[in-house]
Amino acid sequence: RWSFCVHRQVRERLKKDVAQMKTQDPNFQPGLVVLQVGDRDDSNLYISMKLKAAAEVNNRIFLSLPLYFTHPITLKYNVPSERVCVCVYIVRESMTNSYWLETGWRMLIMSVLCVCVCVCVCVCVPSLTCINAGKLSRGDLGDCFIPCTPNGCMELIRQTGVSVAGKRAVVIGRSKIVGAPMHDLLLWNHATVTTCHSKTADLAAEVGRADILVVGIGKAEMVKGDWVKKGAVVIDCGINHIPDETRPSGKRVVGDVHYSSVKEQAGFITPVPGGVGPMTVAMLMQNTVLSAKRFLESHQPGKWSITYTKLILQKPVPSDIVISRSCVPKPIDRLATEVGLLSDEVELYGKTKAKVQLDIISRLRAQPDGKYVVVTGITPTPLGEGKSTTTIGLVQALGAHMKLNVFACVRQPSQGPTFGIKGGAAGGGYSQVIPMEEFNLHLTGDIHAITAANNLVAAAIDARLFHEATQTDKALYNRLVPLSGGQRTFSPIQINRLMRLGIEKTDPTTLTEEEITRFARLDMDPDSITWHRVIDTNDRFLRKITIGQSPTEKGHTREAQFSITVASEIMAVLALTSSLKDMRQRLAKMVVATSRSGQPITTEDLGVSGALTVLMRDAIKPNLMQTLEGTPVFVHAGPFANIAHGNSSVLADKIALKLVGPEGFVVTEAGFGADIGMEKFFNIKCRYSGLRPHVVVLVATVRALKMHGGGPTVSDCTNLELLEKGCSNMRKQVENARHFGVPVVVAVNAFKTDTESELDLICTLAKEVGAFDAVRCSHWAEGGAGAVALGQAVQRASEAPSDFKFLYDVELPIADKIRIIAQKIYGADDIELLPDAQHKVELYTKQGFGNLPICMAKTHLSLSHEADKKGVPTGFVLPIRDIRASVGAGFLYPLVGTMPTIPGLPTRPCFYDIDLDPETEQVNGLF
Repeated sequence: RWSFCVHRQVRERLKKDVAQMKTQDPNFQPGLVVLQVGDRDDSNLYISMKLKAAAEVNNRIFLSLPLYFTHPITLKYNVPSERVCVCVYIVRESMTNSYWLETGWRMLIMSVLCVCVCVCVCVCVPSLTCINAGKLSRGDLGDCFIPCTPNGCMELIRQTGVSVAGKRAVVIGRSKIVGAPMHDLLLWNHATVTTCHSKTADLAAEVGRADILVVGIGKAEMVKGDWVKKGAVVIDCGINHIPDETRPSGKRVVGDVHYSSVKEQAGFITPVPGGVGPMTVAMLMQNTVLSAKRFLESHQPGKWSITYTKLILQKPVPSDIVISRSCVPKPIDRLATEVGLLSDEVELYGKTKAKVQLDIISRLRAQPDGKYVVVTGITPTPLGEGKSTTTIGLVQALGAHMKLNVFACVRQPSQGPTFGIKGGAAGGGYSQVIPMEEFNLHLTGDIHAITAANNLVAAAIDARLFHEATQTDKALYNRLVPLSGGQRTFSPIQINRLMRLGIEKTDPTTLTEEEITRFARLDMDPDSITWHRVIDTNDRFLRKITIGQSPTEKGHTREAQFSITVASEIMAVLALTSSLKDMRQRLAKMVVATSRSGQPITTEDLGVSGALTVLMRDAIKPNLMQTLEGTPVFVHAGPFANIAHGNSSVLADKIALKLVGPEGFVVTEAGFGADIGMEKFFNIKCRYSGLRPHVVVLVATVRALKMHGGGPTVSDCTNLELLEKGCSNMRKQVENARHFGVPVVVAVNAFKTDTESELDLICTLAKEVGAFDAVRCSHWAEGGAGAVALGQAVQRASEAPSDFKFLYDVELPIADKIRIIAQKIYGADDIELLPDAQHKVELYTKQGFGNLPICMAKTHLSLSHEADKKGVPTGFVLPIRDIRASVGAGFLYPLVGTMPTIPGLPTRPCFYDIDLDPETEQVNGLF
């Protein structure tokens, strides 16, 4: 009766604890797995009790304690310890919370130690690990899992009301399961403890002196009544089987204590069965709940335990590559753990980069998002204004110096600029992503996957043109739906095409001749093909080519062209997708051409969309890296900021916003100036993601504003009049940001040649034209410490009132949407639709694409369409030469003037300086 009451009290307490955890995370479920090695009767009985308890839980008999339980994974007694470790690893990776290793008490000591080392890196709720045993031996009871049976015994003793402190306790048995930890528990609860065993002399006399007796030696009914002190507390941990002809099994379970005689002497005694066994199971459940509590505590979204790297600044500032190599990055798996990622959510690509599984979105879906910041700039000059450097400097300031949770989300750079003239995009100076070689070269192969997928589409287009031109309808159909095992069957992707054509048939033999023709012939107009091959290299001679010159193509030549990989629509799809399913749908909707009857031809019509998804299945996972100061960075996607929207991925932003928690920050960067990258960030990226930004950071430099005022590319002399004139561009870009109702903080990226008066003038004028704040920054030379003022301004701005709104309604006519952007963002008087553009407006409206947002493709070097017009041009009409459709990505892109979609190499490209040291394998000459 006494032990049953204790058992019930424990269950009531656990029920409340689990209910409390459910209020923290409704999706959380404590769990337990049994891994049994051996086939011993006492172990089997114990496990059956656990299974019964779990069944009672599921049947709400155990007071609705919501634990789930699997049947034991049983291994043979003599199984190699390596096999046990493999099983433990599998369980560890598949279970988020805790599990029990039941050794069967027969494993070799070496095997036990091996398994315990393996287990301790996870959670072993009965604490049969070397680490737990060590902590228990040292008395660190609050920092370990107390073994279940000894813990249950202590709970039973406490509930008798007998004080343990000062009492004489005797423990019979020295096993690692019961005896040894029981001795430690009694000792640290201030009893005077004697441990007895098979070699103890005069065991009965030792027992007779015990106020508290705990028996776990494995000998049936060994302790007799005349051994026991009157009024002693007796805890019987034994499980033994003795013959009993009255039982159907021919045996019954007894303890190590002769119950009938000892109960006459003892003040309290536990029965067998029904005493310690149920308490052991209860303590197992308690340890499971405690493990779950600790898990929740350590994995609370936004609760990071992150270490930062202290910078050792040098003057003058060395090259970017020297700085990058001077800082040893943290192991990427350690950084992943620090920011709340679980081991099975991270795929390591070496020691410094990793991919993050999309499952984390589901795990954290109930958690609130952090603050969302976009970094943009004034109209850029050829030297660049340092948006990437400012992004990283701001993140380092918010994290390493202001101790806020923060993520940077940036684009992956193309190989083209890296080997061409611009260089990489990892930031610069003491504000960069490391290792910069990994960042700028290949990373995890995402761009290569896009190249492969894009060119598969190109190959499919020209192959289809060739086969349709050289075959009859019947021959084409028979090859598209070939005989296999004497039957023709449609593939799922072909059935999708039939459904789009309104043909509700699944048997290839039932199609009419007219249906066969409609199904088999895409009838693409070669002049309407908009899909380009791509390569991640600046190769100007691929801008226009002729394909099909081989005799095997039978004269089916046509003009074609290449673009750089980051200009591929597949890259834009990757950046805007929200899930694997969404990516599959977007890839299927990509329009590659128009049929001669005016119908759009998609990759789904070509039958290639499923294969594209396979090629992109790893690229969809964001890449995790770090800054010089150890703050986390997602590097994911890199759409061309002219042809596409020039922003990193929606998925990276969404995951980062969950990980940082409601008080944290996610800082992302929009390509080029605010009139291009920021406008597209708001009207395209935010429209599809559903995310709402809190702050815009507008980067400006003294030298760029002087250039916008009419000065040369580099002007180091102080000229406040020229600077004030050039600030008109900053004023316009602040106005552009405020069109969207978001507070603007101007970051003046300072150079050593800037004067105090120049920097003060920019900050004053910025605030006069409506910026929430304007601060100078020195993060290039000082790292995060040089951007603390910017971080503080951003934090204040994130708490200011905002009224986010889009610039236009997507349901407006195409021309009206273009006109709104041209007039409000660029300052144009009007737009002019040239004949090709007017034709596309009519075509896309007819095809049902008129309600897509607009992604303007124009020069980034001016607010107007003419690159040499600096400052704030006025009085111009924006010419729209043509309009293209990226239907899968989800936008139309009007072409303003002409621009190459594949850059060319300069006379002296960057690759002249790049080489590999064969001994150290270091990349030399990279920046």
